[in-house]
Amino acid sequence: MRLVLVLLLLALAPLAYAKDADTQAVMVYGKADNKAPGWSITTSMPSGWHNDCCTYAAAIGVNLVLYQGEWTGKPERVMVLNVWPSKFPTLEAEMQDDRQHYLQSDSHGKVDEFAVINPHTIACQGVLYHGSDHVDDAVVFCDPGKQSGIRYSWSMTLSATDPDRQALIEAFKQVVQHSSYMTYVQGSTPTHTTAKQ
Repeated sequence: MRLVLVLLLLALAPLAYAKDADTQAVMVYGKADNKAPGWSITTSMPSGWHNDCCTYAAAIGVNLVLYQGEWTGKPERVMVLNVWPSKFPTLEAEMQDDRQHYLQSDSHGKVDEFAVINPHTIACQGVLYHGSDHVDDAVVFCDPGKQSGIRYSWSMTLSATDPDRQALIEAFKQVVQHSSYMTYVQGSTPTHTTAKQ
């Protein structure tokens, strides 16, 4: 019954989310758009965090935000999910384009690999941007496959001197690694995949 309800909502709503209070599962989804079928992305939210898709996330033009405490509007310590139609032929090309834009905006910034380890089936690659302002951005790009018509990223901004930096990075990695993608085409069986490195 719950699956039927989810699929019905996928077909009718442009964007929405659901939270399971027992498991801290969070789901965000969007309807079919041109060549991309309807999609949903689910993850496990860290204990004590909050989620929003339709107020704060919509105001900053993203699909989902996870945050602690009260929403401040500041980017630091906020996990951000962004979903977009595939623009480039490969995930590496998407990352290269993002890297180029970052270095154009901060010519003294540095770029490192950001490792995400997961045994599942979605290809994901991470990058850690070190800003010259001592503010860093961890970004993980994921490709659910050509048939999905989309790519998505999780990102989080952190001060280089944040005393909770390592714990926040570990929580962020858990969110990324527990992310799963579902596609739904009317008349077919939904299929699920989960993020991996």
